[in-house]
Amino acid sequence: MKCPYCNCQESKVVDSRQINDNKSTRRRRECISCNKRFTTYETIEDIPIMVMKKDGSLEIFDKKKVMNGILRACKKRSITNSDLVSIVDEVESFVVNSQDKVVKTSEIGEKVLEKLIDLDEVAYVRFASVYREFKDLDSFMKELEELIKKQK
Repeated sequence: MKCPYCNCQESKVVDSRQINDNKSTRRRRECISCNKRFTTYETIEDIPIMVMKKDGSLEIFDKKKVMNGILRACKKRSITNSDLVSIVDEVESFVVNSQDKVVKTSEIGEKVLEKLIDLDEVAYVRFASVYREFKDLDSFMKELEELIKKQK
């Protein structure tokens, strides 16, 4: 780290502390050449995860949108808030740990469906009907038949 007083490239760390909920590190340094002290801050650079929508447009991943979609599907169902939060957390973890920095909404939707099928079948069908954009009764019935096959 370059000393702001004498421009020497050598310094030693005297003290380090975590700040801002462990998102940053504050370091007190001492210049090897002039012995003056100065403070530096180290933070992790957040790289936003992008979501590619069906129309090809990109937007930043927002777990609130995932929660809103799940809430609509689970309306008037006996599903606890902790179950909903758990699903959203698992989806967020999946997105964050993805190798790609652009995740398709189809992948997110499939992950939600994967979690909802075990939680509540009605919520699963509701979410699937919006997510898969059923055009007619036949496509809706096909999904229900697949759901029944999985249960057997």
